[in-house]
Amino acid sequence: MPKGSQKGPGRPRKSEPKKKTPTRQSQQSLGTSETSSPADSRSSDDGTRYQATNQRPPAQRKGSGRTGPSPVQHKKHRRPGTVALLEIRKYQKSTDLLIRKLSFSRVVREIGMKIAPDRIRELRWQSMAISALQEAAEAYLVRLFEDSYLCCLHAKRVTLQPKDLWLARRIGGYIESTTNRDLF
Repeated sequence: MPKGSQKGPGRPRKSEPKKKTPTRQSQQSLGTSETSSPADSRSSDDGTRYQATNQRPPAQRKGSGRTGPSPVQHKKHRRPGTVALLEIRKYQKSTDLLIRKLSFSRVVREIGMKIAPDRIRELRWQSMAISALQEAAEAYLVRLFEDSYLCCLHAKRVTLQPKDLWLARRIGGYIESTTNRDLF
Protein backbone atom coordinates (compact mmCIF):
# COMPACT_ATOMS: atom_id res chain seq x y z
CA MET A 1 0.00 0.00 0.00
CA PRO A 2 1.27 3.48 -0.75
CA LYS A 3 1.99 5.78 2.16
CA GLY A 4 -0.77 8.29 1.43
CA SER A 5 -3.54 5.67 1.30
CA GLN A 6 -3.26 4.45 4.88
CA LYS A 7 -6.32 4.70 7.01
CA GLY A 8 -6.50 4.80 10.75
CA PRO A 9 -5.33 6.88 13.66
CA GLY A 10 -1.68 6.99 12.59
CA ARG A 11 -2.38 8.77 9.31
CA PRO A 12 -2.14 12.54 9.43
CA ARG A 13 -5.24 14.24 8.04
CA LYS A 14 -5.05 16.66 5.21
CA SER A 15 -6.05 20.00 6.52
CA GLU A 16 -8.30 22.13 4.38
CA PRO A 17 -6.76 25.34 3.14
CA LYS A 18 -7.40 28.12 5.59
CA LYS A 19 -9.54 31.00 4.45
CA LYS A 20 -7.55 34.14 4.11
CA THR A 21 -8.49 36.83 6.55
CA PRO A 22 -8.19 40.30 5.14
CA THR A 23 -5.22 42.18 6.45
CA ARG A 24 -5.37 45.75 7.60
CA GLN A 25 -3.78 46.90 4.36
CA SER A 26 -6.37 45.09 2.19
CA GLN A 27 -9.18 46.43 4.40
CA GLN A 28 -7.95 49.96 3.88
CA SER A 29 -7.77 49.46 0.14
CA LEU A 30 -11.40 48.23 0.17
CA GLY A 31 -12.50 51.11 2.36
CA THR A 32 -13.63 48.96 5.32
CA SER A 33 -11.12 49.97 7.94
CA GLU A 34 -12.40 50.70 11.44
CA THR A 35 -10.35 53.88 11.65
CA SER A 36 -11.47 55.36 8.38
CA SER A 37 -14.73 57.27 8.17
CA PRO A 38 -17.20 56.95 5.28
CA ALA A 39 -15.89 60.22 3.88
CA ASP A 40 -12.34 58.81 3.80
CA SER A 41 -13.45 55.62 2.06
CA ARG A 42 -15.21 57.57 -0.67
CA SER A 43 -12.00 59.36 -1.47
CA SER A 44 -9.99 56.16 -1.85
CA ASP A 45 -9.54 54.83 -5.35
CA ASP A 46 -10.86 51.31 -4.73
CA GLY A 47 -13.90 52.00 -2.55
CA THR A 48 -15.40 54.90 -4.51
CA ARG A 49 -16.87 52.75 -7.21
CA TYR A 50 -18.65 50.38 -4.82
CA GLN A 51 -19.95 52.94 -2.34
CA ALA A 52 -21.30 55.24 -5.04
CA THR A 53 -23.40 52.39 -6.49
CA ASN A 54 -24.34 50.79 -3.14
CA GLN A 55 -22.67 47.55 -4.16
CA ARG A 56 -20.32 45.45 -2.11
CA PRO A 57 -16.73 44.93 -3.15
CA PRO A 58 -15.99 41.45 -4.51
CA ALA A 59 -14.50 40.26 -1.19
CA GLN A 60 -17.63 41.30 0.74
CA ARG A 61 -20.40 39.87 -1.43
CA LYS A 62 -22.78 37.43 0.17
CA GLY A 63 -23.12 33.90 -1.13
CA SER A 64 -20.79 31.10 -1.97
CA GLY A 65 -18.85 32.93 -4.64
CA ARG A 66 -21.29 31.98 -7.39
CA THR A 67 -21.99 34.49 -10.08
CA GLY A 68 -25.28 34.81 -11.90
CA PRO A 69 -28.87 34.91 -10.74
CA SER A 70 -29.80 33.74 -7.27
CA PRO A 71 -31.39 30.30 -6.98
CA VAL A 72 -35.18 30.20 -7.27
CA GLN A 73 -37.06 29.32 -4.09
CA HIS A 74 -39.23 26.27 -4.83
CA LYS A 75 -42.58 25.65 -3.18
CA LYS A 76 -42.30 23.15 -0.36
CA HIS A 77 -43.79 19.85 -1.46
CA ARG A 78 -45.68 17.74 1.04
CA ARG A 79 -46.82 14.17 0.82
CA PRO A 80 -50.41 13.59 -0.29
CA GLY A 81 -52.81 13.90 2.61
CA THR A 82 -50.52 15.94 4.85
CA VAL A 83 -52.14 19.26 3.99
CA ALA A 84 -55.58 17.75 4.48
CA LEU A 85 -54.64 16.54 7.96
CA LEU A 86 -53.21 19.96 8.83
CA GLU A 87 -56.45 21.61 7.69
CA ILE A 88 -58.52 19.15 9.74
CA ARG A 89 -56.53 19.98 12.87
CA LYS A 90 -56.80 23.71 12.15
CA TYR A 91 -60.58 23.68 11.74
CA GLN A 92 -61.12 21.37 14.72
CA LYS A 93 -59.23 23.81 16.96
CA SER A 94 -61.15 26.87 15.80
CA THR A 95 -64.67 27.87 16.74
CA ASP A 96 -65.13 30.37 13.93
CA LEU A 97 -67.91 30.08 11.39
CA LEU A 98 -66.80 28.43 8.16
CA ILE A 99 -69.35 29.95 5.78
CA ARG A 100 -68.91 33.63 4.95
CA LYS A 101 -71.50 35.79 6.67
CA LEU A 102 -72.40 37.90 3.66
CA SER A 103 -72.84 34.88 1.37
CA PHE A 104 -75.01 33.11 3.92
CA SER A 105 -77.06 36.28 4.44
CA ARG A 106 -77.71 36.54 0.70
CA VAL A 107 -78.92 32.93 0.55
CA VAL A 108 -81.20 33.42 3.57
CA ARG A 109 -82.69 36.59 2.08
CA GLU A 110 -83.19 34.88 -1.29
CA ILE A 111 -85.01 31.95 0.33
CA GLY A 112 -87.06 34.39 2.38
CA MET A 113 -88.14 36.23 -0.77
CA LYS A 114 -89.25 32.96 -2.36
CA ILE A 115 -91.26 31.91 0.69
CA ALA A 116 -92.79 35.31 1.48
CA PRO A 117 -96.16 36.20 -0.02
CA ASP A 118 -96.19 38.41 -3.12
CA ARG A 119 -97.51 41.47 -1.30
CA ILE A 120 -94.39 41.64 0.89
CA ARG A 121 -91.56 42.75 -1.34
CA GLU A 122 -88.68 42.32 1.06
CA LEU A 123 -88.41 40.72 4.46
CA ARG A 124 -86.31 42.47 7.05
CA TRP A 125 -83.87 40.34 9.03
CA GLN A 126 -82.17 41.02 12.31
CA SER A 127 -78.45 40.31 12.27
CA MET A 128 -78.78 38.07 15.33
CA ALA A 129 -81.43 35.99 13.55
CA ILE A 130 -79.14 35.40 10.58
CA SER A 131 -76.27 34.56 12.94
CA ALA A 132 -78.45 32.03 14.77
CA LEU A 133 -79.52 30.46 11.48
CA GLN A 134 -75.90 30.24 10.38
CA GLU A 135 -74.81 28.57 13.63
CA ALA A 136 -77.61 26.02 13.31
CA ALA A 137 -76.91 25.39 9.62
CA GLU A 138 -73.20 24.81 10.20
CA ALA A 139 -73.86 22.51 13.16
CA TYR A 140 -76.30 20.54 11.01
CA LEU A 141 -73.83 20.22 8.14
CA VAL A 142 -70.95 19.19 10.40
CA ARG A 143 -73.05 16.48 12.04
CA LEU A 144 -74.33 15.29 8.67
CA PHE A 145 -70.80 14.98 7.28
CA GLU A 146 -69.59 13.17 10.40
CA ASP A 147 -72.42 10.63 10.13
CA SER A 148 -71.97 10.19 6.39
CA TYR A 149 -68.24 9.61 6.79
CA LEU A 150 -68.97 6.93 9.37
CA CYS A 151 -71.24 5.29 6.78
CA CYS A 152 -68.39 5.53 4.29
CA LEU A 153 -65.97 3.86 6.70
CA HIS A 154 -68.52 1.15 7.44
CA ALA A 155 -68.54 0.33 3.72
CA LYS A 156 -64.71 0.00 3.92
CA ARG A 157 -64.09 3.07 1.81
CA VAL A 158 -62.35 6.35 2.53
CA THR A 159 -63.97 8.38 -0.26
CA LEU A 160 -67.23 10.06 0.66
CA GLN A 161 -69.97 9.44 -1.90
CA PRO A 162 -73.52 10.82 -2.33
CA LYS A 163 -75.00 7.49 -1.23
CA ASP A 164 -73.24 7.91 2.13
CA LEU A 165 -74.88 11.30 2.62
CA TRP A 166 -78.25 9.86 1.68
CA LEU A 167 -77.84 6.92 4.08
CA ALA A 168 -76.74 9.19 6.93
CA ARG A 169 -79.75 11.44 6.38
CA ARG A 170 -82.08 8.46 6.32
CA ILE A 171 -80.67 6.72 9.39
CA GLY A 172 -80.13 9.89 11.41
CA GLY A 173 -83.69 11.09 10.97
CA TYR A 174 -82.73 14.08 8.88
CA ILE A 175 -85.45 13.34 6.32
CA GLU A 176 -89.01 12.08 6.80
CA SER A 177 -89.77 10.54 3.43
CA THR A 178 -87.82 7.42 2.55
CA THR A 179 -88.98 7.30 -1.06
CA ASN A 180 -87.41 10.57 -2.24
CA ARG A 181 -83.79 9.64 -2.86
CA ASP A 182 -83.25 12.55 -5.25
CA LEU A 183 -82.45 14.92 -2.39
CA PHE A 184 -78.80 14.01 -2.83
